[in-house]
Amino acid sequence: MLRQKTGKGIALIAILSVIFAVLSGCSGEKNSESSETAWDKIKKKDVLVVGTAGTLYPTSYHDEKTNKLTGYDVEVMKEIAKRLGLDIKFKEIGFDGLFSSLNSSRIDVAANDIGITKERKKKLAFSDPYKYSFGSMVVRKKDHSGIHSFDDLKGKVAAGAANTIYTNIAKDFGAKTKIYGNVTNDVYFRDLSIGRTDVILNDYYLQKIALKYMPQFDLMIAPNLYYKPSQGGLAVKKGNDELVSQLNKALKDMKADGTLSKISKTFFAGMDVSKKPDVDIKPVKLDKKDK
Repeated sequence: MLRQKTGKGIALIAILSVIFAVLSGCSGEKNSESSETAWDKIKKKDVLVVGTAGTLYPTSYHDEKTNKLTGYDVEVMKEIAKRLGLDIKFKEIGFDGLFSSLNSSRIDVAANDIGITKERKKKLAFSDPYKYSFGSMVVRKKDHSGIHSFDDLKGKVAAGAANTIYTNIAKDFGAKTKIYGNVTNDVYFRDLSIGRTDVILNDYYLQKIALKYMPQFDLMIAPNLYYKPSQGGLAVKKGNDELVSQLNKALKDMKADGTLSKISKTFFAGMDVSKKPDVDIKPVKLDKKDK
């Protein structure tokens, strides 16, 4: 009786041992997969996938002669990939689709003059800043679009893209907003020049450069109506800390050896957007989600 019971016990222990070994093996495989970081996956495929609009001059656009994708953000990302020993692949996505593409892992990095805000940092991770700027307003030269102060924005039609800081600022001041899809600067400028819209709120450097190369629209930056100092960074899916660390290391080296400044001056007509601007910017009360 004792021998039979012991035999059953041994058999049971053996079965349980096999089950435990199988489960342990499965568990170990799962843990191995789950411990693989976004950076590990990027290194494995040897390609960095970057989302950008391809319609925002001079940060992400197509060269008129070659039709190749270029711009400040594009060339910064090419240099980062080179320093990380990776190939690079760009996916052209409208601004309002960049963040969802990050969260679904369709892209590894979003590079499209993206302002770093407290609200965005709740949902995304960001690199260190590689662009500094502030907000401006483009208006018609002939009448300033009737805008001489921030209060004059009330009731005006502001052109912009969905989910941007500048569209929200326009709303804060009582402007009506006309939302555009993934269109180029000339579409915005044309509508403003013929009165379909009244103002374009956006980054100062972007607007200054775009106006320089499109004088036919007879537009200007409204004088002294500057606001919201900003810092632009590369956006990454929340939790991809090692990837952020690698991006920051490359950016730090590019700042130290002057590469970042050189790329900036190439696309911003000699202006260095990699450094904080020395401009007197009046404090303006903005919506909490944009601070």
